[in-house]
Amino acid sequence: MDEMATETSSARPDDDRVKLVSKETVWKRFVHLQTLAFDQRMPDGRVIRIDREVHDHGSAAAILLFDPAKNAVVLVRQFRPAAFVNGDPSFMLEVPAGLTDDDQPDDAIRREAMEETGYAVKDVQFLFETYASPGTLTEKVALFYARVDLEEKAGLGGGLATEGEDIEVILIGLDQAFEMIATGDITDAKTIILLQWAMLNKSLLTNG
Repeated sequence: MDEMATETSSARPDDDRVKLVSKETVWKRFVHLQTLAFDQRMPDGRVIRIDREVHDHGSAAAILLFDPAKNAVVLVRQFRPAAFVNGDPSFMLEVPAGLTDDDQPDDAIRREAMEETGYAVKDVQFLFETYASPGTLTEKVALFYARVDLEEKAGLGGGLATEGEDIEVILIGLDQAFEMIATGDITDAKTIILLQWAMLNKSLLTNG
């Protein structure tokens, strides 16, 4: 038990196993693409050279907006070019989310919720952070939860026209949204995680 506590108390307990040798920027616009070379010490003591590519476009935040009176959540549907490239449905259902743009995550998600959905949220509850694809993406997403009244909107939502956003606001029952994971209608990772969290914490959603 003490050994486990010691190991998890350090943010990066395996730093001595990996050494950064070189780093080069290949491309930098919305995505910052870098190539990196590492020396990694293997369990048998050998040191091997590994080359990797990392995409960086900043940190993000996402939020589950829930109306306990209606047992419903607020989702958004918008175009996702990577899904299009894969040949999948490219207008995806997701929870509201966005880059933090150097703001604190809680401030950023209040801004994004208002811009995307038109619902103004003050009291947001931080849940946890997650990496969607840590093998290649630096993006770490802070996940939040907040209650809303679906009858009270402060704005239209739909995103920012200046950023070319075309966002549809979808109000849907929590149970139906959760079922849409199994049917493949919801495939976005952060949305799946937040809906699963909601199903595991129904008592908190309705009574908390």
